[in-house]
Amino acid sequence: MLSVGLAAALGAGGHVVQPYKKGPDYIDPMWLGLAAGRACYNLDFYVMARDEIRELFARHACDAEVALVEGNKGLYDGLDLEGSNSNAALARLLDLPVILVIDARGMTRGIAPLILGYQAFDRELRIAGVILNRVGGSRHESKLRAVIEHYTDVPVLGAVHEDAALQIRERHLGLVPSNEASLARDQVGKIAARVAAQVDLPRLLDLTRGPAIPAPPARPAPQPPAYRIGIMRDRAFGFYYADDLDALRSAGAQLLPIDALADASLPADLDGLVLGGGFPESFMAELEANAVLRGQIRAAIDAGLPAYAECGGLMYLARSLRWGDKCHAMVGVIPGDVVMHDKPVGRGYVRLRHTGQAPWGETAGKEVYAHEFHYSSLENLPGGVEYAYQVERGHGVDGHHDGIVYRNLLASYTHLRATRNDSWVEHFMALVAEQAGGGRRNGAAPYATTREE
Repeated sequence: MLSVGLAAALGAGGHVVQPYKKGPDYIDPMWLGLAAGRACYNLDFYVMARDEIRELFARHACDAEVALVEGNKGLYDGLDLEGSNSNAALARLLDLPVILVIDARGMTRGIAPLILGYQAFDRELRIAGVILNRVGGSRHESKLRAVIEHYTDVPVLGAVHEDAALQIRERHLGLVPSNEASLARDQVGKIAARVAAQVDLPRLLDLTRGPAIPAPPARPAPQPPAYRIGIMRDRAFGFYYADDLDALRSAGAQLLPIDALADASLPADLDGLVLGGGFPESFMAELEANAVLRGQIRAAIDAGLPAYAECGGLMYLARSLRWGDKCHAMVGVIPGDVVMHDKPVGRGYVRLRHTGQAPWGETAGKEVYAHEFHYSSLENLPGGVEYAYQVERGHGVDGHHDGIVYRNLLASYTHLRATRNDSWVEHFMALVAEQAGGGRRNGAAPYATTREE
């Protein structure tokens, strides 16, 4: 909430704010992007090389006044003993000052050794200030400020009091996405107003000011938008990384949004289809009710339309979706049934190895680094299903495989990133170009868009 409030408050003050999120995450970047008015980009040590992180950061920060990177977990938390992928490591890599945000509930004098410990743990890190969060009231705030000023040299840049208005409703995967929250802009505005009133924004900017960030070398010019790619973007499906969308556009995709809940038909003359993650389980009755669109999607994929689906998209393409005592029909391209569970089935980073069965992409043996986060499993699959990946780390579909392949469809629980290690967008668009050039665009019949239900 502090990151969202700061991005929105600084933007309202006339500053151009470029937001970033460390690690794998879709929902936080959606809120940060809404707050800043600019797409939020993810910086992830697991899927990106360090020079790749620096380049992505500079490319989008070079024309902004403020670069705001929201961490994940604690400052020094990470996958290994050395903290090589921690928030602190990212701050060092990008030469950024750190603002500590401390949940101060129930704390008084004990906050001083906490701050001193964070300073002493890594002397190379510049902790520029602290913002006290969830403060109990003005008396509590006064005590905390007095302790910090007496025992440390870290400036207190703000104290945000406990406030129900600063909460965003959560569900099993975290915050409710901003594409679902109908009053998201109003909520961001309220959060920004409270943060602006309780954080010293001018002092924060002054203490974190650094040299201008030079633009990285120019990339090759993007291809003209030659291919019509339908992309699910609605309340049920909205999990897309900004750099993946950039990569699709640069590779010649004209992205045509599809609302799986409301659109009566697919856009005409599609060359490809992308179905991202989301929360189809929260809208399964509405998805089932839009039978005509489901039929068109199934017919198009049956006819060979290049298609890529991740997690929620895979769930939508299955035969049915069950959550508790409710079960609804889905598209039916994947001959299995999705069942929701109370606890995560697959959660965290994954490492995959290509089997060579994908309709596009790498040769067998190439490793892919990505992530997954799903509370569902795919059940009742028949024998003989082809998979694009062997799972080396993670769960995927069954603990051993992921990436169901059917004609020109690849559907996985894994979320990919268009990085140097995994050029999935390049390969997907190459298949799109091949199919468009050798099929429909040369006078062949278009992909089918109707089907008996």
